[in-house]
Amino acid sequence: MDHPLPQLNQLFDYRIPVELSDRVEPGCRVAVRFSNRRLKGTVLAVRDRADFTGTILPILEVLPPGPVLTPEVAELAQRIADRYAGNLADVLRLALPERKVRVEKEEPGERLPVTAPDLAPWNRYIAGEAFLRAVHDGKAPRIVWNAVPGEDWAARLAEAAAVAAAAGRGALLVVPDQYDLVRLDRALSAVLGPDRHVTIANAMGPTPRYRSFLKALRGEVRVVAGTQVAMFAPVADLGLVAVWDDGDKNLVSLHAPHPHAREVLLTRAELAGAACVVGGFARTAQAQLLVETGWAVSAAGRREALRAAAPRVVPIGDDADLKIDPSSSTARLPSVAWEAARRALNADLPVLLQVPRRGYVPAVSCQRCRTRALCPECTGPLRLTGPRRPPVCTWCGRVDDPHRCAECGSNRIRAVVIGAARTAEEIASAFPGVEVVESNASERLDAIPAGRRVVVSTPGVEPIAPQGYGAVLLLDTWAQLTRAELTASEEALRIWMNAVALCAPGGTAVVTADGGLPVVQALIRWDAAWFAGQELEDRRELGFPPVMRFAALTGLNGEPEKLAADLPADLGVEVIGPIPVDEQHERLLLRVRRRDGAALAAVLAKATAERSSAKAEQVRVQIDPREIA
Repeated sequence: MDHPLPQLNQLFDYRIPVELSDRVEPGCRVAVRFSNRRLKGTVLAVRDRADFTGTILPILEVLPPGPVLTPEVAELAQRIADRYAGNLADVLRLALPERKVRVEKEEPGERLPVTAPDLAPWNRYIAGEAFLRAVHDGKAPRIVWNAVPGEDWAARLAEAAAVAAAAGRGALLVVPDQYDLVRLDRALSAVLGPDRHVTIANAMGPTPRYRSFLKALRGEVRVVAGTQVAMFAPVADLGLVAVWDDGDKNLVSLHAPHPHAREVLLTRAELAGAACVVGGFARTAQAQLLVETGWAVSAAGRREALRAAAPRVVPIGDDADLKIDPSSSTARLPSVAWEAARRALNADLPVLLQVPRRGYVPAVSCQRCRTRALCPECTGPLRLTGPRRPPVCTWCGRVDDPHRCAECGSNRIRAVVIGAARTAEEIASAFPGVEVVESNASERLDAIPAGRRVVVSTPGVEPIAPQGYGAVLLLDTWAQLTRAELTASEEALRIWMNAVALCAPGGTAVVTADGGLPVVQALIRWDAAWFAGQELEDRRELGFPPVMRFAALTGLNGEPEKLAADLPADLGVEVIGPIPVDEQHERLLLRVRRRDGAALAAVLAKATAERSSAKAEQVRVQIDPREIA
C-alpha cells in the first residue's frame, strides 16, 4: 500500500474482479479502496485464496503499463526495508518512478549488441584483468578497487559494464552526483556505442527518468548508470553492480529509510549472483571491512603503475619545514607551495588550490579579544561577503553595521576562516597577470581549457584539466582534520585524494599538514588501503561503525528513552545518550554487535508501528546514521 504510516507496513488481500483477472499479476500497480480512500498499491503475489477471513474488497483498477516491479527488485526492496527498519512502501517509492502516460505510448526500441572491450587498461591493477575475465565468464567476483592518480575511472567502469553486456548480462553503475554521471555517460557512449545504455537521475526530470526506467524494464538496454536514485533500477539478468566513491554523502538517500547506495548494491549482488565493484581513489572503513572479511578482494594499483602516475606529495608543518621556513606554520601559502605553483605556471600548466569553505570570509572574530563575532539579533555567526563590507549574519542575514564586540567593545575584526573567494583574491595579487577562476557548489566548473591559470575550488567540485594540473595545493587542512566527526580523517583523505588524482604525472601536490600524521602518510604513499585498515582497527577497539551497528532515535524529550526501554534485553543493546538536539528534542544512540543489527532493526520497526497505532509521539529511527555524535 502506497502509504507512509508505519502501522500499514504489511500486506493486504484484495479480490481480483473477473474483468481484471487477465491483467492483475505480480509487479503491477493497482488502485484500491482503503479506509474510504482511493490509494495506489503494488501487487506482490497472486494466490488462489486469501488468509484473511473478513470481507475482501475488490481491486478497482489496474494501472498501466503492466508489471513494473520485477521479482528481484521486490525482494531487494523488502531486504532494504528490513535492514533499515523502514516501511516497504517507502522503499518501493524509491524504486518506482512517477508514471508518465505519454512515455508509455512510445514504441519500444531494439536492443543493440555490445562488443567486449580491450582489457589491457585493467592490467595496472592487482587482479584487475582477472576480475573482468571472471565477469565475462558469468561468475560473481567482488573487488574493492582503488584507482591510481590520473585514472580515467569512468572509462574503466564503462569497460567493466561492456564486458558484462557482451556476455549477455546487465550492469548497474552508481556515482555520487550529476557531474560524475555526465562523465560516466560520455565514457559509456564511447565504449559501448550509442543507444546501448540509459542514465537515471533526479536532475533529468520525471519524464526522461521514467523513459530510462521503462527502457531498462523492457530490456532495451543492458547497462544503466545513475546517481543514488538508480540503485533500484530494473536491470535484467544483472551481472555487475558498481559504486564509485562510496564515502560521498550524496550516495545516502534523502528519503526514508535513507538507504546507502553501497549497501543496496551489495545486497543486489548477493541476490542476483552478480559481480561487484566498490571503487574510488580513497577507501572507506566499510569497504575495508569487505576485504578483511573475505567478501571482496583488494584491487589496488601495481607498484610500477603508481610510480608512473603518482605526483610528488610534499607535506608542510613538521619540525623540518619550520626550521627551513619558520613562517610556514602561519603563512596561508607557504614558500614550498608558492614555488610549486610558480613552476607549474612557468610550464604553462594550471594550478589547483583546494579550500575547505566557499565564500569570502565565512567566520570572523574580534581583533582584540579573539571572541567569535556573533549577530546581536539571533546570535548567529557573522561573516564577510566581500572587501570593505560590514559583517553579515549567516543565519538571519542582518547587516551588523556598525559592529561592536559584545565582550570588549572593539570594532575591529579578524578572519577566522578564509573562504574560496578571498583566496582567489589573494592568489590574483600573488600572481599578477595569471587568470584566477573559482569553482564551488553553486558555480561549478566541469573542466578548464589547457594553459596557465589558477583554479580555486572547494572540495568535491574540482574541474578537470586536459593534461592534469602542474601543482595541487591543499590549504587550511586543519578545517577538515579537526571536525568533530567519526569520519573526519577518512573524509579528509577522500577529498584530498580526489584532488591530487587530478595532478599531472611528475607534478607536485602540497598539503599544509604535518607529514607525521597517518592520514598525510597515506596521501604521500598513495596507500588508502593501509589507512582504511588503521581506521578500521581503531574503530574495532572503540566499538564504532562499521564493526558495530548503530541506530539513532530522535524525538521529543523522553520519547526515545521510552522506546529504548522496551527493547528486549537479550539483544544486548547499549544505550548512549540522550544527546540534546534542541530545547524540545533529543537523540539517543543504540549500539549492538554487527551480527545483531538485523534483529535490532526488526524490533525497532515493530515498536515504531505499535507506537504509531497507539498514537504515541513519533520517534524517528535511522539505522547506520552518518553522524553518531
